Amino acid sequence: MGPLSLVPPIHSLEDHWITLDGARMRYLREGSGRPLLLLHGLLGYSFSWRYVIPALAPYADVHAVDMLGVGFSDRPPNLDCCLRASAERLIRFLDAVGITSCDLLGTSYGGAVSMMAASLAPDRIHRLMLVAPVNPWSSFGKKMAEFLTSGAVSPVFLGIAPYLTFTHGYFLRRLYGDVRRIRSGTLAGYSAPFALPGTFHHELSVLRTWNRDLDELQSVLPLISHITTLILWGSLDNAVDPRSAEMLCGQFEKCRLMMLSGVGHLPYEEAPDQFNEAVIQFLQADQSGF
Repeated sequence: MGPLSLVPPIHSLEDHWITLDGARMRYLREGSGRPLLLLHGLLGYSFSWRYVIPALAPYADVHAVDMLGVGFSDRPPNLDCCLRASAERLIRFLDAVGITSCDLLGTSYGGAVSMMAASLAPDRIHRLMLVAPVNPWSSFGKKMAEFLTSGAVSPVFLGIAPYLTFTHGYFLRRLYGDVRRIRSGTLAGYSAPFALPGTFHHELSVLRTWNRDLDELQSVLPLISHITTLILWGSLDNAVDPRSAEMLCGQFEKCRLMMLSGVGHLPYEEAPDQFNEAVIQFLQADQSGF
């Protein structure tokens, strides 16, 4: 008999909605126990966690959000999308759903938001799990952010991006270490919210403060150095430099780094069994013996 899969069959999760800052925000919820908040990346939403939520639900009260501006949450005009503002909204989400303390798992840009949120409310974040998090020691994306937000390029990008559906598949493939692991329905799932007006305005708004935000993030990391942290990364990540993992891990007093060989930027998609097992072990670990 082979190893037990930690990827349960996919099933429908009920949508939950709250009003946050006058806008409707969507999230998924399943499980019981200590609250665990899952935070997607820049181009993701709660769909990213479809192989994770059923596996973690027996161990935690899992909440997976669609942050305002993405997924199927509202896209308020003039939404402040700097890193600190996004982190403050995440804290207000915790207030809105009655979570006083939680474990926080963030991927890519969501990892950066998670670290910033922890710095704003360190007493409310019990443990951190960071998946290939955007961080000050990765140069990937810095020049692209400057290019896409330049005065000459951003209007063109906003005009054509919604129609370039063929590029969605190209970018998805670049996020995998092995494209043969892309499961049916993945591209369609990630592409679905792109049809909603305002999606690409939000992405550009995030990119406009990208480099300044990373400087601020580096300055606040000492405030969260005491938080027990797990860092998960794919060795073939093309989006956030895996070489920055050691430097980031060194910012925490108790940090475990797990590098998944041959995996790209989305280990919860590409190697969900390994990913789920690592997170479950971390959730069950006694911190004194971490």
